[in-house]
Amino acid sequence: MGRSDPKSDARSANLMQALSGRTEHVVHLTHNDLDAVGSDAIHRRKYGEVFTVWSSVGKFLANFDAVAGSPGRGDLLSISDIGYQQGVEQRLAKARSNGWRIEWRDHHRWKDEEVKAVEKKTSLLRVDVSTCATGLVARDLAGGDPVAEEIARVVCDYDLWKHQDPRSKVLGQVVMQKGFREYVRDNLVRGTILDAKIEGEYERIVRDMERDIRKSLRHTTIIENGRYRIAFAPLYGYPSETAHAIRDELKTDIEVVVSDNGRFSIRSVPPVSHLIARAFSGGGHPHASGGTFQFGLIDRLLFWLLKRNRHYRLLAEEAESIE
Repeated sequence: MGRSDPKSDARSANLMQALSGRTEHVVHLTHNDLDAVGSDAIHRRKYGEVFTVWSSVGKFLANFDAVAGSPGRGDLLSISDIGYQQGVEQRLAKARSNGWRIEWRDHHRWKDEEVKAVEKKTSLLRVDVSTCATGLVARDLAGGDPVAEEIARVVCDYDLWKHQDPRSKVLGQVVMQKGFREYVRDNLVRGTILDAKIEGEYERIVRDMERDIRKSLRHTTIIENGRYRIAFAPLYGYPSETAHAIRDELKTDIEVVVSDNGRFSIRSVPPVSHLIARAFSGGGHPHASGGTFQFGLIDRLLFWLLKRNRHYRLLAEEAESIE
């Protein structure tokens, strides 16, 4: 039997205590990137006071446990920008039994059986892969609100890799810096996209980002044994921008940017990122997803020394096996 993580247990207990004492009547459980921030801003324009739970994909079930185990009192639990995960049905059932009304809006790809299972346990499930989560939330909660529509346009430009609005990449980077997630969110609630503080932080980020991307490029490994030219690189920061730079410079079809804990971001020209990621405990979108390599001690050592290991070839084989 696996041992529990004391820090994780403490975080869950603290979250449950905060949820039990909340005065807000809407709890928003969402991701932790710009799309989540945009979604949260629109929730706040719609509902006013909102209790927000930011969550990585990996910690979603643990955070859902904390919410589901807290008293709902007939309040709304709104989930956004996080896709289906095995085991959510039990948590949805527990949340409903504790008095939560549940709505779930997501733009990732779901299987038909996943949709059917979750629909039975929610008041509303909306899955739409044609837009970003903020676009979906804006359409559902804030139709006719021009500020919400503008927020959705900017956020979707970044989240869907359109890159037509220069403001979106500024927000996409700044929102991931410590202390800026809520700052950007509160600006968006007021209808402010950029200000001097955000622009100044972005200038600092760009300097760091250029340095980190060059470092990743120096340690990039190329595997080309079939249809795809696949790049693997260690992550020093800024996964999307690193993948984009690798594609531009090395003319690759698939880019895999790997953290030292085994988590990776994958980008692809062909619509296969989500299919590859599923084989590595992950998922996402056809052109942008994430997963995890299960690093053992030798894997970690080789990655630290050589910036590569056996998992690169396993992923390349998985990519080539997709019909």
